[in-house]
Amino acid sequence: MKMGRQFFGGVIGAMVFLGVIGCSQVMTPPARTTAEISAQDSPDRNFKLFFISYRDGTRELYMMEPDGSHQTRLTRNMGQVDYAVASPDEKRAVYVTDGDGNREIYRINTDGSNRVRLTNNHADDYAPRWSPDGKRIVFISERDGNGEVYIMNDDGTNQTRLTHTAGMEDDPQWLPHGNKIAFTSNRDGNEEIYVMNSDGSDQRNLTHNRAEDWNPFWSPDGTRIGFVSTRDGNREIYAMNADGSNPTNLTRNPADDGSGMFTWSSDGKMLPFVTNRNGRREIFIMNADGSNPRNLTNTPDADEDDPVWLPDGRILFLTNRDGNWELYTMNRDGSGVTNLTNNPADDTRGIRLSPGPKS
Repeated sequence: MKMGRQFFGGVIGAMVFLGVIGCSQVMTPPARTTAEISAQDSPDRNFKLFFISYRDGTRELYMMEPDGSHQTRLTRNMGQVDYAVASPDEKRAVYVTDGDGNREIYRINTDGSNRVRLTNNHADDYAPRWSPDGKRIVFISERDGNGEVYIMNDDGTNQTRLTHTAGMEDDPQWLPHGNKIAFTSNRDGNEEIYVMNSDGSDQRNLTHNRAEDWNPFWSPDGTRIGFVSTRDGNREIYAMNADGSNPTNLTRNPADDGSGMFTWSSDGKMLPFVTNRNGRREIFIMNADGSNPRNLTNTPDADEDDPVWLPDGRILFLTNRDGNWELYTMNRDGSGVTNLTNNPADDTRGIRLSPGPKS
């Protein structure tokens, strides 16, 4: 499967898929990341951020305030934490670790208590995503020999296989406020974007193209799906209607525009993305129709990656401008750049699935 969000040492966001941070799958993304937990009085600052850090020698899950203060370690595993995402109620998180010899999915309260193992197989389980109501988790498992989409209750019970193909499925993404799941599959010989009901019924190929299409991402209102495609000869960001109609190239540039995370703002009007059109990986932002792309980071001697919206309207992103990977924030116009983690070890992030900034 394509590792569309990978970059950091070969594995950023692979989470994100690329939804995932630091693992070998596409995360996607969806992915998504760091999440919000009720903690402060201001409605615009009423959240905390998950991130993954190497500062204690292994990849562990941490949490911090929106200004970077009170950085707290949540996990203490024998293995490496690869991915984390908060529940819609912002009280729990699921994460992936290989501490048992293969990748398994765990759940933990966002104060670090009540760690529960949800999957228990000799094969890899990864890419978990909460349903909009927080009662179910979709994920990928290789327990049947190849990557397939599964679903389970939030306590790990009733694990059910949704796809049954000889191909590889990956990067499942819930429809916001709905019961459909978009995902990537190479069942037809190349990677395509599919959609199905949350019980596995009515699986449909949306892209139908001989090029590679991957990394699906729903618009906030669920009417469009963003994705990455090579159909124009290089990786570009596209958007299509939820039924697959009207696929449109948003980036239209000979550079690589589809290797990093990208998400719509909550009103669906803006979309930050990663591109190397200036020679290094920079974060650009464009209107949702692809118009008016502009460079937000302007750091010719560094690389940036994985921009995501925060609820207060800032953009969280990853950069090595200080010599190692750190989490920064900036305003949507590129001003107000702030180092949140500021640690000599590499810090990466998990996926935030909550709505984007108020606008």
